[in-house]
Amino acid sequence: MRSLVLALTLLAAVATSPARAATPEQDIAAVLDALHTAAAKADGLAYFALYTPDATYLGTDAAERWSLAEFKGYAMPYFSKGQGWTYVPRERHITIAPIGCRCVAWFDELLDSQSYGTSRGTGTLVLTPQGWKVSQYALTFPIPNDLAKGMTDQIKAFEAKAR
Repeated sequence: MRSLVLALTLLAAVATSPARAATPEQDIAAVLDALHTAAAKADGLAYFALYTPDATYLGTDAAERWSLAEFKGYAMPYFSKGQGWTYVPRERHITIAPIGCRCVAWFDELLDSQSYGTSRGTGTLVLTPQGWKVSQYALTFPIPNDLAKGMTDQIKAFEAKAR
């Protein structure tokens, strides 16, 4: 009987102990995963709720430096038609500022896209009263060094025609 009481007491203590809190890195990874999930589901409300009000989005085109309002203006018509975009994280690195408030973090991630192949997302997050929020996101297409000269020559030629 004494063994049963001891076992029940231990079980109750384990069941009522608080769960281990997630690390800031895990919280940040969850925000980035939620960002990609919302974009893939074309859930504009969830997607844009993960950004700070003063966020900046840098797209793959040199002209795509958007405030949050400008980026919403671009993306919401697609989202409203159920058209999102899917980027699946392959590799991710997160760094939290080691000095001070530990309320700023930056990341880089390699992403897989059916449309574009390998992409890279980079950016910063800030810790707000509502949790970590994206304050800047940049999407790029990493160009293998062996292809860079030909690709940059094409870009220069394209830009010269546009002038």
